[in-house]
Amino acid sequence: MSFDTEPSPSSSNRDWFFPSPSFIHHHSPTIRHQKPLKNFSPNPRFLKPHESFSSSSSNSIPRREVKYAGIRRRIDFAHRAEKPHNSSSNDASKPVVSVAKSGAWKRVIGVFDDGLRFRLRLRWSLVVSVAVIVTVFASVLHKNFSLHGQVNDLQDQLLKLNVRLQSCNLSEVVDIVTSIPEQIHYLPNKSLKISALVVSLTVLAIPILMLKYIDYVSKSRRSSDISEEVSLNKQLAYQVDVFLSIHPYAKPLALLVATLVLICVGGLALFGVTDDSLADCLWLSWTYVADSGNHADTEGIGPRFVSVFISFGGMLIFAMMLGLVSDAISEKFDSLRKGRSEVVEKNHTLILGWSDKLGSLLNQLAIANESLGGGTVVVMAEQDKEKMELDISKMEFDFRGTSVICRSGSPLILADLKKVSVSKARAVIVLAEDGNADQSDARALRTVLSLTGVKEGLKGHIVVELSDLDNEVLVKLVGGDLVETVVAHDVIGRLMIQCARQPGLAQIWEDILGFENCEFYIKRWPQLDGMHFEDVLISFPDAIPCGIKSATCGGKIILNPDDSYVLQEGDEVLVIAEDDDTYLPMTLPMVNEASFIDISRPTRKPQKILLCGWRRDVDDMIVVWRGHVPKDFFLPKSPERILFCGWRRDMEDMIMVLDAFLAPSSELWMFNEVLEMERQRKLIEGGLDINLLVNISLVHREGNAVIRRHLESLPLESFDSILILADESVEDSALQADSRSLATLLLIRDIQAKRLPCREAMVYRGSLSQGSWMGEMQQASDKSVIISEILDPRTKNLLSMSKISDYVLSNELVSMALAMVAEDRQINHVLEELFAEEGNEMHIRQADLYLREEEELCFYEILLRARQRKEIVIGYRLSNAERAVINPPSKSERRKWSLKDVFVVIAEKE
Repeated sequence: MSFDTEPSPSSSNRDWFFPSPSFIHHHSPTIRHQKPLKNFSPNPRFLKPHESFSSSSSNSIPRREVKYAGIRRRIDFAHRAEKPHNSSSNDASKPVVSVAKSGAWKRVIGVFDDGLRFRLRLRWSLVVSVAVIVTVFASVLHKNFSLHGQVNDLQDQLLKLNVRLQSCNLSEVVDIVTSIPEQIHYLPNKSLKISALVVSLTVLAIPILMLKYIDYVSKSRRSSDISEEVSLNKQLAYQVDVFLSIHPYAKPLALLVATLVLICVGGLALFGVTDDSLADCLWLSWTYVADSGNHADTEGIGPRFVSVFISFGGMLIFAMMLGLVSDAISEKFDSLRKGRSEVVEKNHTLILGWSDKLGSLLNQLAIANESLGGGTVVVMAEQDKEKMELDISKMEFDFRGTSVICRSGSPLILADLKKVSVSKARAVIVLAEDGNADQSDARALRTVLSLTGVKEGLKGHIVVELSDLDNEVLVKLVGGDLVETVVAHDVIGRLMIQCARQPGLAQIWEDILGFENCEFYIKRWPQLDGMHFEDVLISFPDAIPCGIKSATCGGKIILNPDDSYVLQEGDEVLVIAEDDDTYLPMTLPMVNEASFIDISRPTRKPQKILLCGWRRDVDDMIVVWRGHVPKDFFLPKSPERILFCGWRRDMEDMIMVLDAFLAPSSELWMFNEVLEMERQRKLIEGGLDINLLVNISLVHREGNAVIRRHLESLPLESFDSILILADESVEDSALQADSRSLATLLLIRDIQAKRLPCREAMVYRGSLSQGSWMGEMQQASDKSVIISEILDPRTKNLLSMSKISDYVLSNELVSMALAMVAEDRQINHVLEELFAEEGNEMHIRQADLYLREEEELCFYEILLRARQRKEIVIGYRLSNAERAVINPPSKSERRKWSLKDVFVVIAEKE
């Protein structure tokens, strides 16, 4: 059956395409005869999946025309797209739903088309950039090869000319001819050069392609709605940042790798555009990188282009290298300036913290190390290193060869402690901070915890300055045997009480605690084993023995032992001497027996003592017997009236010490701005029970110590001792506290002078100077003792010149105690006993207890007479002298003494 060549009116809706005979004949000229195909009914197995069968499509399709199906689909798709525009009746007959669906599909297709266009633009931009780069390099490569071809042609012509000139000069021609093949033999192969250029171009193109790819992926992710994912370029930047942060040498290593890559790529590029060998090209590449001016003599477009490229990369690399070196040098200098470098020292003294006591402490340590030629002191505080060094340089004293090294850091951080070689220090001093006592002690406790946590362990001991006595137990519990504590307020409070009862004792303590004069030393002398302590007393011409460190008692220090004590093997002697290398035991001197007739030893009655049980040290209990001083040796004490001006946080401790020292019926007046109810609350919280006070009664007065009318309400002329305390409200500022104390002192002395009898005042004024206010105050100072607590050493000069008051330089004395304990931790036990309520303490005795008027005696004889009272004389002060002499020289020299002289002794508390 033949088929129609012209389509019917309904053929536009058919799904098959029927080419015209002309089309068939045009594309198939070899077909001679074509049989008509039989009609076939539409069968789904002959249809494509997307095609549907309609009843109107009844025409048959030849099987051999299936190859035109693709063309038919494209034509049919265009025909269908035009159909809605041609038939308005069909558009009107479509439902509304189909219109809505077509609009939604249009929007979806529009979004899809926008994304497709964006991706196409990105791809085209990438393709264009790559094409431009490839074109440029291809042109350069073509130019290079053309130049090589010209060079080869010239060489061939040169060979031909040399052959023609053989008849003229055969020997030279032979040399030239033989040399040219050698050059040709060593001339690199063109394929090898092309490979070198391709490799260099590939290496250069890889980073560009990677950056383009990363940028493309990042933009495609941003165009999508996936907000949870981070773009690829951010992830890559983060990984690079982490790598540079973790590895300290990452920047120099990256710069080195970049330099090597540039040299290699440049060498390969030079190898491809020049006739030199690869080794020579690599060397030229390095010279271009190291010095950008080396490419000036390069000839040829290709070599010049490559050399400029290498020189430009070399300039960038050296610029980055210069930046890295500059940053490293700046960082190193900044680290040195801020004190971040490690201290490589051993056997040094480490001070942790910064306070007003630091200057006095450094001075004492410098004096202590003078005999060794100087030492090393390391100071670490949470301050700037430059500021610390500037403050230390302003201190007005000689360091005597001692080096002071400052570092910035926190003592609570183990890394900072390791930085100052804490494990190798022979002593660690922890200073209390200025401010609140509880906060300062809490920080000291945490510092001790950090020190005990050092992995390497501590070689030396820890000296901790505390502000409150109640915190001492906790610090010792944490630190254990490594810790020695010095409670500043407790030491100063007890010292002020002792000085108030014995004027002039503050100067003696200042001489003993400091390293400028004489101080305590402990040393073993085997030649003294088996001697009685009474003989040991006169065995040192340049020192005064004060006690024994008993080996049998576990290293306990016994101050002022009994004369019958016999030194055992391992015992050490505690002395007061100028330095540890200035005294030696000598043979016993010849001393006349100087028994004082007014002192007689009471006869001891026989006693029976029963020891129940057995102890391993029972032999020591039998041999070492310390008797008590008979009460007949002491003068009866009389009641006293004492005034406290100001308020300290350890007031309850001072009251308890006074209650132990004073006679019954004594009065303690407290004058300050704290309300009476608040005072009682603070005293009770401090552990003081007022009802348990035996010897003193408290009298409360409220007022301001720097206002004259408030002071005039007090009976100032009736007090035996007046203590002017650094009030806790201003103790943070040394200048303000000292100014307040000095103003209070002047007001009290002036009020006392005005209340003196007129006859005494006139006599005294006539002896000094007419109308001298200083004379009146000095006269008033003879009637009562005033002890002022001074924080700043500069205020000491004002009081020492006026001579109207004794003073206790609290900060300096605490610094002296810290330095002494840092040099030898055993001295802390001696100081604790001398400042405690029980045991031995420092006293000032009148001369009439030991000698008669104008009696001629040597110091050894006075020393032996004092032993009758269970006392050890350590010095004296003459009546016409201002300062006492501790550990006097020439102890065997005889001299006349006056009853107005006084002696400094160590004796048991009365």
